[in-house]
Amino acid sequence: MLKSVPMDEVIQVDGLVKRFGNLTAVDGVSFTVNRGEIFGIVGPNGAGKTTTLEIIEGLQRATTGQVRVLGMDINSTPVAIKERIGVQLQASAYFDYLTLVEILDLFGSFYSTHIPPMELLEMVDLQDKANTVLKKLSGGQKQRFTVAASLVNDPELIILDEPSTGLDPAARHSLWDLIRRVHSQGKTLVLTTHYMEEAQTLCHRVAIMDRGKILALDSIPKLIQSLDAAYRVILTTSKPLDLPREEPPLWEVEGPADGDNASLRLRVKDPPKVLSKIMDQAARQGITIEDLQVVPATLEDVFLELTGHGILE
Repeated sequence: MLKSVPMDEVIQVDGLVKRFGNLTAVDGVSFTVNRGEIFGIVGPNGAGKTTTLEIIEGLQRATTGQVRVLGMDINSTPVAIKERIGVQLQASAYFDYLTLVEILDLFGSFYSTHIPPMELLEMVDLQDKANTVLKKLSGGQKQRFTVAASLVNDPELIILDEPSTGLDPAARHSLWDLIRRVHSQGKTLVLTTHYMEEAQTLCHRVAIMDRGKILALDSIPKLIQSLDAAYRVILTTSKPLDLPREEPPLWEVEGPADGDNASLRLRVKDPPKVLSKIMDQAARQGITIEDLQVVPATLEDVFLELTGHGILE
């Protein structure tokens, strides 16, 4: 059974399971979301991310497990919860021949509290499109509008499912700026994504999900530091460098960089110690180090280590 929910936890998921016939889409998932954070669920298509969100939103019922949102049980008080949350679905459908203002005015009429349409459009930089029908907007503008629609009831909690899928890089970065602005107003956000850069840029904590299970959950720095080798050292030398064996190993050789046998990519845990060894070896062998980079590992490296496959596989 769920414990009583502390005031700083806006979502609590405990032992969540969702089955569709013989398919287990969500398999024993548990996590909490803290008030005021941006919480990410990352994983490939089919990982169970959207199904998890749909249960939290009250759009599906769990097979087993419990979910509380804003201190309320999702099964017994779904209407009260929906009054206080905003949702951007992975695929949204609107009225083709209504203007943006008309759509937001209609949506606002469903709630006891709502933000005026023009205020919402100004928030997402679409005030000049107020009297335009949705189908005439660009992809990035449509995504910003769906965020505006999710804010119509001035929610405490906003849930965004794959908010930047299909956007070009410029539109994606524009949407990220919007998400940051919304968060700065004191909102709690939950988002799903299969873009690791998006999660690493926006989220305070991330749950890595694959095949219906959460494999790891923590802040991104802590997830990266959990790797056996949390950095890459990339170096180019005047001729191939012969590195000695170390016990215990200080590095893992990934191979030559860019196909050049005088370039190396190493995975390392302790860059200062490794750099000292490399400098000593280069001096002994009369080799010049022409280029040297130390690059932190990324969330994608964590995903690869946990799952053994890429995010799009």
